[in-house]
Amino acid sequence: MGEGKGSTLVHLLVIVLSLTAFGFSIAAERRRSTGTLHKDEVTNQTYCVYQSDVATGYGVGAFLFLLSSESLLMGVTKCMCLGRPLTPGGNRAWTIIYFVSSWMTYLVASACLIAGAKKNAYHTKYRNMVLADNFSCESLRKGIFVAGAVFTVATMILNVYYYMYFTKATSQTARKTNRTSSTVGMTGHV
Repeated sequence: MGEGKGSTLVHLLVIVLSLTAFGFSIAAERRRSTGTLHKDEVTNQTYCVYQSDVATGYGVGAFLFLLSSESLLMGVTKCMCLGRPLTPGGNRAWTIIYFVSSWMTYLVASACLIAGAKKNAYHTKYRNMVLADNFSCESLRKGIFVAGAVFTVATMILNVYYYMYFTKATSQTARKTNRTSSTVGMTGHV
């Protein structure tokens, strides 16, 4: 491990897990379930027929890969709170900025992926209405999984920078001033 470089394996795993989550979220957006309204001629009931529900699985998979990426990085860095203290200076400031930013984007990405998967799994089954003029099949709005994908990539980029600055801030030695002779006399010399 080079001076302040960090582990290449950690960088690689964070990027691969995040890009996998990105791919799953894009696949979930493309495979959102949509319903078509059908009418049963015998009972005169209207109901929705949905396509496959694979997008819910893709959304949950994207969330799990994103969670794995975030958990790996927070485990390696001990969530910045435990372990070696950060050396004061610019690297510590950037570490804190990237840490907070990556958590914010992670929470937004997770919320989009989980909400998208939940909403995609919800289906209106039957409706006992003779006149179904205003009846529509529930479906997920476009863009929920795309928003999750965008925030997943933002989380990945911020996590890479967070880890880079974290390793710099923990590998540097603190600069101590050598004060062998004080300029202010504090002793009682007469």
